[in-house]
Amino acid sequence: MIQTPDITRPDPALVAALQRVGTATAAGELYKLGIRNPHLAGLTTWRPGRCVAGPALTLQWMPRREDMSANHEYADPEMQLHRHVMYHTRPGDIIVVDARGDMASGVFGEMMLTYFKGRGGVGVVIDGCVRDWPHVQGIDLGFWMRGVTPNHGWQNGIMPFAVNAPIACAGVLVMPGDVIIADDDGAIVVPVALAPEVARHAYEKNEWETFTRLRLSQGGDLRTYYPLTPAAQAEYEAWRAAQGPAEGAAH
Repeated sequence: MIQTPDITRPDPALVAALQRVGTATAAGELYKLGIRNPHLAGLTTWRPGRCVAGPALTLQWMPRREDMSANHEYADPEMQLHRHVMYHTRPGDIIVVDARGDMASGVFGEMMLTYFKGRGGVGVVIDGCVRDWPHVQGIDLGFWMRGVTPNHGWQNGIMPFAVNAPIACAGVLVMPGDVIIADDDGAIVVPVALAPEVARHAYEKNEWETFTRLRLSQGGDLRTYYPLTPAAQAEYEAWRAAQGPAEGAAH
């Protein structure tokens, strides 16, 4: 079993800018930068209306092998790596779990998620399930996952294997410290090296789309305003200048 040091976290201002962008715009900008599919498909929100962004703490589960795994839930607790991923938590972090899509394993339950929230965590993204949902849903976290189960983590055929190592979550590579954005459209991974460019271009796109949305709501021609024609671009530039300095611009 593998445990690596704590992650390197991006600038909180960059993470905040990506949170304002949202998943749909960020995914489109990533496509332009060559990332074909950043979407962790199949992991849907269980907390509608929640939007979070943060660096990824990663946890990998593997097929269970009895000589490498405790035989019940509370045997040798500190040997259980799903606990250790939480020990790295800092405010704003998101735990991302490759649980192999297993629907019979509660990767985390009420106590561990309460601890994670208490440490400042903001969300969990799990290719699998949590347990204790009647109690867990009262914890102020975002949840993107496949489902819930009454089973604890040892009532299945998988075991926690690596902390803060590269993982394949829902078939997408997630590196420790990558930025996760998650909202009602789902969860995406933003490679940390591309995050500043994504934030910059996404902010620009959101700005002209604000103008486009306004004109379309006023009956403007879709062919003129989406995308902007040269004439509409000039109109947009004049509109933007009239608005004054924008708040929340990405740096």
